[in-house]
Amino acid sequence: MHQPFVRRLAALALIAVGFCSFTVLPESIAAELKTSAASAATADWPWWRGPTSDGIAAADQQPPLRWSETENIVWRTKVPGRGHASPTIVGKRIFLATANEQQEVQSILCYDRSTGRALWKVDVHSGGFDRRGHQKSSQASATVACDGQRIFANFLHDGAVYTAALDLDGQKVWETKISEFTTHQGFGSSPAIYGPLVIVSADNKAGGVIAALDRRTGKIVWQHDRPQLPNYTSPIVLPVAGRDQLLLAGCDTISSFEPLSGKRLWEIEGSTTECVGTIVSDGERVFASGGYPKKLTVAVKADGSGTVAWQNETRTYVPSMLVHDACLYTVTDAGIAFCWKSSTGEELWKARLGGTFNTSPVLVGEKIFATNQEGRTFIFKASPSAYEPIAENQLGEDVYATPVFCANRIYMRVAKGAGDARQEWLYCIGSKAD
Repeated sequence: MHQPFVRRLAALALIAVGFCSFTVLPESIAAELKTSAASAATADWPWWRGPTSDGIAAADQQPPLRWSETENIVWRTKVPGRGHASPTIVGKRIFLATANEQQEVQSILCYDRSTGRALWKVDVHSGGFDRRGHQKSSQASATVACDGQRIFANFLHDGAVYTAALDLDGQKVWETKISEFTTHQGFGSSPAIYGPLVIVSADNKAGGVIAALDRRTGKIVWQHDRPQLPNYTSPIVLPVAGRDQLLLAGCDTISSFEPLSGKRLWEIEGSTTECVGTIVSDGERVFASGGYPKKLTVAVKADGSGTVAWQNETRTYVPSMLVHDACLYTVTDAGIAFCWKSSTGEELWKARLGGTFNTSPVLVGEKIFATNQEGRTFIFKASPSAYEPIAENQLGEDVYATPVFCANRIYMRVAKGAGDARQEWLYCIGSKAD
């Protein structure tokens, strides 16, 4: 198991009860949190961007390199409603956020991982849809997180962002209002789990917050007000510059917090106003990208010095990036793949893939999988020397959710058709022998 993953999920004996003040958790609760966190193994995909929160799948797996509607399909199942959330996979179950646009219902779905059989559907909210967002947004764009005992989901409902916790049988445990929300393009920030906390953000034009909640009770442990600016990216905790840092880009800044206490470690003016992609790191620098009002990819030293290591005008607005072996990889919204040296920003190669990209690339071993909106997945080698294509595969016609990779299988949420005929599907791609 990856060491950063183990460290990030290790049980922590302290929990904040205000800004920078702590109390010791009872041993029984600390043990429970340790067990639940550790149960999210690298064979699972427990939250946005996978077990190590960076778009890197377990390297020892061998997912198929070829698939179609009839080739290497283990199962497929219809997904009711519409959403852009990726599947979350823990143990024998798959969890998925969705929304019925006509009836204005936001729901969590649960499927059997082996067969795709629907196990349960829980309606979290009814009514209160805000339809003023971008045409590409949905009412269920945030990927849920699971700690092995509870499922955590973020939804924009009735003018505010809420975080809800459900148990594995779909019973609601708690729900907490995070912030009032003024819609600009939409909402899609996914929750992050760290120790006893679930961390959420709700940046918006009215001024949102970044907040940490007690996973067991939903009580807000700490929070910070955010600028009155629209932003869509998700908070993420990564091991960088010798410590775990909670990182958030957008609102013209890149911010770092101590995840348990909420203490602000550093903050610099270094991003665009509106970001969608999630920060990644090479252990020394953090990398952010945005697309409005300017095109920007930026590398910032994460030591609190405020140093911008390098930047360029590449516009990777919606997809998140990847870091591997001292290289930074991206696939832009316009379908151009880049490889830069992570330390200097030197361009090592670029290649046009084609199509529009809303999903984020995923690294499996030495291969990068990138799926465009039209359902075409490009597989190429994670190599600094040149763009080396491996395969291309077509599945679906309208794709916004990033595929996930677990135990040699790929799970893809795709849609076919348009208008009233549009239908979403969840596919399991792999060998039936696995």
